[in-house]
Order: sequence, then C-alpha cells, then structure tokens
Amino acid sequence: MTEDDIKNYSTLDWKALGYLTSIVSVFFLGAIAWPKPDDPAWVAPVLIAGMATSVLGMAFRYMAHLQQKKEIEKTKARQQ
Repeated sequence: MTEDDIKNYSTLDWKALGYLTSIVSVFFLGAIAWPKPDDPAWVAPVLIAGMATSVLGMAFRYMAHLQQKKEIEKTKARQQ
C-alpha cells in the first residue's frame, strides 16, 4: 500500500458510507415488508412512516457528524 493509497483511504468518510448503506437497507427491508393485498389498511402508512423516520434519523446523525468534523477542523486551525 502506497502513501497515496493510505491518504485516499483515510479521506473516505466512513460514517457517510455507513449511513448510506443503512438508508439503502431500509428500502430493501421496506420492499420485503410491503403489505400484501389482504393485510390491514394501516400497515402501509405505518411502514412508510417507520421507513421515513429511520432515514430522517440517519440524516440527522450525519448532519451532526459534519458539524462535529467542522468544529474539529476549526479547533485544529486555531492551534496552529
């Protein structure tokens, strides 16, 4: 592994990749859980609400991650 490989590897935002993977999994699981014609009428809205809140929660956590990264960069810049 070269020094450039290490730099590229370390610049990858692993949290963003993890959140993106989680969002994709929500849609896969939602597709599997999608109500059948004989399921009660409330199942689809509840499933959609659950999927939406899960994705929204991941978006909030990612926004907090970006804010924390920015604060760390500011602190490092002040120390120099």
